[in-house]
Amino acid sequence: MSIKKVHHICIQTEKYKESLDFYTTILGFQIVNETPNFHGRSFNTWLKLGDFMIELQTPKEGDNFNKWNSLNAGPVHMAFMVDDVEAEYERIKSLGYNDFKLKNGKVVYKVLGEALLKIKAPEGTEIELRATDIVS
Repeated sequence: MSIKKVHHICIQTEKYKESLDFYTTILGFQIVNETPNFHGRSFNTWLKLGDFMIELQTPKEGDNFNKWNSLNAGPVHMAFMVDDVEAEYERIKSLGYNDFKLKNGKVVYKVLGEALLKIKAPEGTEIELRATDIVS
């Protein structure tokens, strides 16, 4: 197999402006290309962070997306490495975003001794932020 890297993930949203703001303001992605009226969709937008990209798209006119829940098969969340989980929590809170997933009543918690947090994007995508690499 000659796969070189993960290129992108496509995230569909009915809350385009909120999702776009989340990925750019909260997570730091840059808009590469925003295309209105793309094949029956209001928007199809490419976002980039380092070498990783998100294709953010709205439904085709007249379509409604099924709502995501953690019992769906397939991807459950995506994770990003950060330098300091607590500092990221404070930064995100200071931006006015508070849709964090709690575990045992805590936003920042430990799994196998390592701190992480999970935040929900406006369209429902679960994002994990962690400071340590699992495979090191």
